[in-house]
Amino acid sequence: MPGKVAGDILQGAREALAYVRGELKGAKVHRVEIPETDVAALRRRLGLTQREFAAGFGVPLGTLRHWEQGLRRPEGPARVLLAVIRKDPNHVIKAIWPSKGKKAA
Repeated sequence: MPGKVAGDILQGAREALAYVRGELKGAKVHRVEIPETDVAALRRRLGLTQREFAAGFGVPLGTLRHWEQGLRRPEGPARVLLAVIRKDPNHVIKAIWPSKGKKAA
């Protein structure tokens, strides 16, 4: 028998599925809008080359180039990561590159 937390999570997942199917009415739905980021401007503000930015933040170089050229748009977790980098680059840099101690502009 699952514990209370596991049971609550399972119940939430069931309710989310029912909501998506249109079977659940009156449910609270929380949507978070993640703003788009001008990736090239962000990278330049940080003083990084495309290669440095891609390697440092775990983004394939080709993907970064596509974002900067407007051929693709960041989605999902990538969009969240870029929003966090834009908002507070120093904390992200410290978390990912602790030895750098680099101050972002």
